[in-house]
Amino acid sequence: MNNFFLLLNSLDPGPIFILSLFPYLVFLYWAQKTSYIPQTALLGFRLTLLFVAMTIIFSIIAKLKYDSELTDVDHLHGLAESFLALSDGLVVLGFFGLMTKTSK
Repeated sequence: MNNFFLLLNSLDPGPIFILSLFPYLVFLYWAQKTSYIPQTALLGFRLTLLFVAMTIIFSIIAKLKYDSELTDVDHLHGLAESFLALSDGLVVLGFFGLMTKTSK
């Protein structure tokens, strides 16, 4: 079991990250076509892609300017996470609005 974790630790996460993007894009395509997902929540799901893009950009800045990982540069890490908080908040707000609308 320990060898399994060592193997996982040695893998480059880049290709796995790219592969994980395709199912999410398919989900977004489906979500736009359905009427079950509120528009506010759909905007939040779309903004998750902005979070991913900003995280990549801030990671590059952290490496080039500070020679550190993004998690070690607090102000850049906080900015990146704020995009995630915004997108998550819109998803929750959208579904909360749907719940209150359907409960009436």
